[in-house]
Amino acid sequence: MTDFIEMPRLVVAGASSGSGKTTVSVALARALRDRGLAVAPFKCGPDYLDPTYHVRAAGRPSHNLDGWMMKRSAALATFARCTRGADIAVIEGVMGLYDGASPRGEAGSTAEMAKWLEAPVLAVLDVSGMARTAAALTRGLAAFDPGVWLAGIVCNRVGSRGHLALLREALTRPPVVGGLPSRPDLSFPERHLGLFRADQGALPDDYLAAWGAAAAEWLDLDAVLAIARSARPLAVVEAARGGPRSRERCRIGVAQDEAFHFYYADNLARLESLGARLVPFSPLRARALPDVHGLFLGGGYPEEHAAPIARNRPLRDAIRAFAADGGPIYAECGGLMLLCEAIRTRDGVAHRMLGIIPAVATMQDRLAALGYVELTTRLPTVLGPAGLRLRGHQFRYSELTGVPDDLDRAYLMRRHLGGEPVLEGYTRGNVLASYAHVHWASCPEAAAGFVESCARRAT
Repeated sequence: MTDFIEMPRLVVAGASSGSGKTTVSVALARALRDRGLAVAPFKCGPDYLDPTYHVRAAGRPSHNLDGWMMKRSAALATFARCTRGADIAVIEGVMGLYDGASPRGEAGSTAEMAKWLEAPVLAVLDVSGMARTAAALTRGLAAFDPGVWLAGIVCNRVGSRGHLALLREALTRPPVVGGLPSRPDLSFPERHLGLFRADQGALPDDYLAAWGAAAAEWLDLDAVLAIARSARPLAVVEAARGGPRSRERCRIGVAQDEAFHFYYADNLARLESLGARLVPFSPLRARALPDVHGLFLGGGYPEEHAAPIARNRPLRDAIRAFAADGGPIYAECGGLMLLCEAIRTRDGVAHRMLGIIPAVATMQDRLAALGYVELTTRLPTVLGPAGLRLRGHQFRYSELTGVPDDLDRAYLMRRHLGGEPVLEGYTRGNVLASYAHVHWASCPEAAAGFVESCARRAT
């Protein structure tokens, strides 16, 4: 059945990466929240870190919307479910407005998602050292695809009020709804995989308050709200996943701490809707596993915390015993590194890990892999039978070394941008570990299969 949801919404896009989309999205979400509005934040693309900034600014969970990994119906169903009770949705784009999975099409781009959501777009331009040229950039962004509704411009890193006045004079259509000055003192800290997670140390409350105040001072929030409210009702076919939650069938332990925190909120919600109760635990600090029937070991920064993980022998022993007893374990990227014999950090030190996967995760000085991948299961796993097709992405600085030839590979992996298919997805017993971060909207059967594997252990 088709529903029509009336949700004010806007997409915050950029001319390029680094233009200031996250800063503007955070500042705008906080300023609107300070006005008493409930803001539902979203992030286009496969990013795990920007959503943590949204959560702090909006006070609500942030969800990924990825046009390549999710079908249109799944993206719209997620949007409908996660905007319930909200007054406005703010969707941060990915890279430049038209950048996506391929240079030849719009799949996975901010533009594609804006069209799916029938949402007006605010384009963020880095205008440092620029005046009338900003009008040329805007004209190009607006004309490239007439199906994209470019409704307003935010001028980021303006030099002064006078500079902003010049930009308003040069840019008449679409309107400039304001700008933000450069604030190096409030910049978000970065490291090799992007921003730091937005915990209190990386993003103090006074940073959020300052960006919210800057947005209230420098942006025309009434104009922004008028643009968001001009979006027409959106037709959405509700997915079954948005319905009542299933009865509890099993408990799944989810690694959650500074070292492991790369999870799509949509994936976790999908497990819960299928009857899994999620139990967080910390591989850094827990001395024993919680009483669970399966483990989900997500990605993160285990290399940054390799020494304390290595020192936590009781938990390493507990996970090894769980695996030896046939406990289902699904691991992605950082979780794979945890399951290896060791992590060798950039200083050459090898820190002992679990030894379930007989290989060493060795950190590199440059990116080892980046991009979308498609996976096909070659044999039965904890996700279900052979023949499942999943979509995900890789973003890593490590490589596995010393992998034995006789270790089963569960996946045939194809890189979206080409190259020969490779065997990946390392499996032993009821353990499946891979460098790929998978979005289960691409294959709901895999999420159901993992819950089923855990539920069998619960009986």
